[in-house]
Amino acid sequence: MSIKEKQNITLNYELKLNDEIIDTNMDKESISFVYGSGQIISGLELGIKDMNEGETKIIKVSPKDAYGEYDEKLSETLDISEFEGIDLQIGMVLEAENDRKEPIRATVTDVTKEHVTVDYNHPLAGCELEFKVIIKSII
Repeated sequence: MSIKEKQNITLNYELKLNDEIIDTNMDKESISFVYGSGQIISGLELGIKDMNEGETKIIKVSPKDAYGEYDEKLSETLDISEFEGIDLQIGMVLEAENDRKEPIRATVTDVTKEHVTVDYNHPLAGCELEFKVIIKSII
């Protein structure tokens, strides 16, 4: 039986970026979600649409169907005084709230004596992703 809207899907996956595995649950507990609910990225959801229980498939997902294109405008340089008391490191992820009290995350991309550059893009923005997916169950 192939996947249809509102069905509970259980799967295992391996995620590659530039031929390097960056995430996997192949030897771990499967993930479960409701198909069509937006719980996984749209490109992966579309890629598994016609799969059947027990089937394995390689799915390539473009940036626009994953975490979006990289947007240079989502990087900003701030005065280091705004980060007083924080041991800043390049690659560090900072969490804060925006004006509407919604959580936001930013990655530190540069630190000087006077400034800190942070990037609000998702770490996988602009990346073509490759998933190996095994459908464990369709309910």
